[in-house]
Amino acid sequence: MPASDTRPSEAALVDFVYREARLLDEKRLDEWYNLFTEDARYWMPLTRGQPEGETHTSLFYEDKLLLRVRIERLSSPSAFSQQPPSFCQHILQKPAVEEADVAANQFVMRTPFMYAESQLDRQLLLAGVFWHRLVTVEGTLRIRLKKIELLNCDAALPSIQLLL
Repeated sequence: MPASDTRPSEAALVDFVYREARLLDEKRLDEWYNLFTEDARYWMPLTRGQPEGETHTSLFYEDKLLLRVRIERLSSPSAFSQQPPSFCQHILQKPAVEEADVAANQFVMRTPFMYAESQLDRQLLLAGVFWHRLVTVEGTLRIRLKKIELLNCDAALPSIQLLL
């Protein structure tokens, strides 16, 4: 993939992260899926400071195909865990640009978050940091890696129904 000759503005990078969270909150999952590159990874480490997802046990480490399977499961009328449906809300601190390497076409964003998920009278609250590794593809920002570092990643977690 050729490097971009222009750097996305900080505002464009920040807006991208906010838009991604909104797509999830509004269950616009196909639009959310299309934000990812073909070689993307969606990763939640199991331990603090975990160096990588591919060779270590993670809460999940998914490629784009597994993301599609997850979306289809959530959208299926046979997804009994979604009867009645779950809803979520992301509360984000302002995303910060941690790295901007135009030559490598790589932009790293760090976003502390709170995530609430509810279903009937059950509500789950999670906190942590999102890391987005963004690239430009044909002039459009895309996610190559979304890493979710939960504050309590080493705790016994309940089932998370939706996408973080």
